[in-house]
Amino acid sequence: MDMEAASCPWCHKEVRVESGRKRRYSCPFCKDEFNFAPSPAPAADPPHSPPAEVGPGPPSDFVETPFVKELVDRTLVYLQHGLHVHLSGPAGSGKTSTALHVAQLLGRPVVLIHGDDQMGTSDLVGKESGYKRSYTRDEYVHTVLKVEEESKPLWVGKALTEACQNGCTVVYDEFTRSRPEANNVLLSVLEERVLPLRGGHVAVHPDFRIIFTSNPADYAGIHGAQDALLDRMVTILLSGFDQDTEASITQKHSGMPLVEVERIVALVRAFRDAGLKTSSASVRPAILISRILRVRGGHAFAENPIFIQTCRDVLLSQARRTGTTPQEDQQNEQTLSRLIQEISSVPLPIEPPAIGTSVLGLKDGSLMAKLGEDREVQELLIRKMREMGLAELLLAKVSAG
Repeated sequence: MDMEAASCPWCHKEVRVESGRKRRYSCPFCKDEFNFAPSPAPAADPPHSPPAEVGPGPPSDFVETPFVKELVDRTLVYLQHGLHVHLSGPAGSGKTSTALHVAQLLGRPVVLIHGDDQMGTSDLVGKESGYKRSYTRDEYVHTVLKVEEESKPLWVGKALTEACQNGCTVVYDEFTRSRPEANNVLLSVLEERVLPLRGGHVAVHPDFRIIFTSNPADYAGIHGAQDALLDRMVTILLSGFDQDTEASITQKHSGMPLVEVERIVALVRAFRDAGLKTSSASVRPAILISRILRVRGGHAFAENPIFIQTCRDVLLSQARRTGTTPQEDQQNEQTLSRLIQEISSVPLPIEPPAIGTSVLGLKDGSLMAKLGEDREVQELLIRKMREMGLAELLLAKVSAG
């Protein structure tokens, strides 16, 4: 056992004590007893820890057109005045992106909850799961041993409870996927601003807000929301975006030129409005077509086989989701072919007959020869030119020369 020198508090003479151990000693000089406790070690600098996650940030690719701005401003005003908002719309109508964006604008920590058929009330407010044990061994007096052991139930899964206590903004995504009885706890939270718990309650923070989203379509996993809950929120019905907003979102997610994106969006909207059995008013098919064209080097032109095949793969498969007969499948194909000719038959402005094909379609061997590189390098160069918007400038100079 390591020893160290200490001063007796009575006679102030130096005595030997055990290093790093707290106990009672008897001074060999004055015979008086005293307690010795080692000096605490200097506290080390706490390790740097990253800031706590307060929730998902606003989508980095969020597009705010006048149509979207009006929706965001309206939702934000409701929430700032103490109301709770419900965004209801079909798949792809921008419910979740809008909810997360508005939640971040409120400037409070954000909690994201996903509705689930297996979710219960305890998954929202918390529940006891397991135990937390603590053990204390006290030998302050060397002749006495004191031992304490304590077990406490561990409370876990309390996202809603912490949000109510700390004034967070909750985004309850697809809340109708949860069973109505699981959401009953929200009735008193939204109206009386009290969260009932077993044996007590939690007062809801004044800054607490909640944004619900739901899909009214009838598909597996959807439960009806109780009227008492719907009466406590403002429901905003979303039916899709306007054409300019769809074009802006599609271009942001695909990187295709706007002139081509506008054709794709117009085609998707026309096919959607043709009275066929399409699934929903979603912008996702336009984004998917644009991405495929960019990857495969196709263009929104009626004589481009990549474009035609991509539209067939995306749109016709979407029309079959609700179930179609062979006659309806044939009608869908005829309608799609007609719309492609009506909307995309005019050559693109950036596609002069020969030079446009060489720059954008990579088919002109003479231009490739002038580049003086192998085929792989040429394709990479042309792709970079297209991404940087240099293809149109190059074509204009070549045409002028």
